[in-house]
Order: sequence, then C-alpha cells, then structure tokens
Amino acid sequence: MAPLALLVRETHDEMDRLRGRLEALVPAYEAGAALRERTGPGSCELETVTDLGAVRALITELAAGCERELLTSQPGGARPQETLQEAIGRDESLLARGVRMRTIYQHTARYSRPTAAYVERVTALGAQVRTLGDGLMRMLIFDGHTGLMAVPDRTGAALVVREPSVVHFMASAFERSWLKAEPFPTTVSPEAARTLSDELRQTIVRLLSEGLEDKVIARRLGMSERTCQRHIAGIMRAVGAKSRFQAGYLLSAAGPASAAEAAEGPAAGS
Repeated sequence: MAPLALLVRETHDEMDRLRGRLEALVPAYEAGAALRERTGPGSCELETVTDLGAVRALITELAAGCERELLTSQPGGARPQETLQEAIGRDESLLARGVRMRTIYQHTARYSRPTAAYVERVTALGAQVRTLGDGLMRMLIFDGHTGLMAVPDRTGAALVVREPSVVHFMASAFERSWLKAEPFPTTVSPEAARTLSDELRQTIVRLLSEGLEDKVIARRLGMSERTCQRHIAGIMRAVGAKSRFQAGYLLSAAGPASAAEAAEGPAAGS
C-alpha cells in the first residue's frame, strides 16, 4: 500500500502545480478576452484575407460603414466590366450619403469605354477621378482608419490594415500620387490623346532604360504586352537600336534629353 499511497501523493502534488500554473495564466486570458470584447472580432491590426469572395464582401461591409471619405488607387489600366458593375451601385450609395470619394487609375484606363462610362456616372455625383502613368499601389482606405492593400503574387488576396501608422503611410502615398495625377476626362480629344500617348512613351523609355522586361513594363503601365512591344519597337527605331537590350543601353547612356527625344520622335508613335 505504501507505494500506492506515494503515487497518489505525487499525483496530487503534480495536480497542485498544474493548477497553480493555470491560475497564473488567468489574468492574461481575462485581459485578452476583455480586449476582444472591446474591439470585436476581426480587429487585428494586420490581417490577410486570401479568398476573393471574402475580400469583396469585406469591401462591401467597409463601404457600407464609411462615413467621410473613400480613397482608391487602382493600377492596371482598364477596369474589368464585372468589377465596374459591382462597384457602381456601392459607389453611388456612398456618394448619395455625402461620402467624399477620390480614385486614381492609370492613364491607360482612359482608353476603356466601360471605365470612362463609370467615371462619368460617379463624377456626376461628386466623385473625383484622376490618372497617373506609373507608380500606383493597389489600395483602398476607408475613413482614414482601415486600409486594404493587394498582396504581391497572390491574386485576389488583400492585406487588411488597421494599424494607425501604416494606414497613415498608405494615405500619404495616395496624396503624393493624387498631386501628380491628372483629371480623368470622360471624352478625350485627339490632341489630348496624342499628349497622353507621348507621356506613356516617355514612361516606357524610362522603364526601358532601367532594364525592365517588356511584360514588367506592360504590367506597370496597365497595358497589354503586345501594345507595349509596339511602343518599344517605335522607340528602338527612333534610337537606331537592333534589340531592346541595345535600346535600353543607348537610352541609359544618352541621358534624359535624348531619351525624351526618342519618346517624342515621330517613329515612336504606332
């Protein structure tokens, strides 16, 4: 019986030690529970949402609760028809509530009739839409406190940001782009189209001189790779290059003035 009594006593002692450890964790658990109760579910400062359907539902939810301003930055050129149809009702509701809405697209979005039609509808209700050639970050910012950012190399995924300093950084990046961007015209005159085409070629020249590949340049400018290659072919003729590598080298060595001439030369437009 002595060994059994010893085992029982040791078991009781171990249970007492475990109980003590659990009791020591109670304050931390209660503090965490109180924080979750105050902030609600899904309130972590950085959260990755990988499902596209969940991302769209979250955007709808955040838009419904938006009270002051929605900032949107959308690189990639023309917006898909499905995306525009989904957005128009939501955005018209926002504007009807008096929410300020500012959006930045890339210059290439101006050539899209569905995108231009969407812009015409929302600007008539008070939205402001501008375009920029390059350097846009895909993001949305709701009332300056919640942001959504695209996740690199993960199509359809989004990073939800609630950490104030990160949201502030996102908003600052948007404002810098906004100051450089140009108003989105719902009708484009021939002269404006030529100016826009010249600006696109100048951007292509810059990216080409940096050694970027055709597909990377096309993606950054929101145009098809074929269209980008057509511009590059014109630039190569303008500088007398036999290959895109040689064109990049010549443009880089020539400096900004010669690069600008190559972009604006008559042979560059096609």
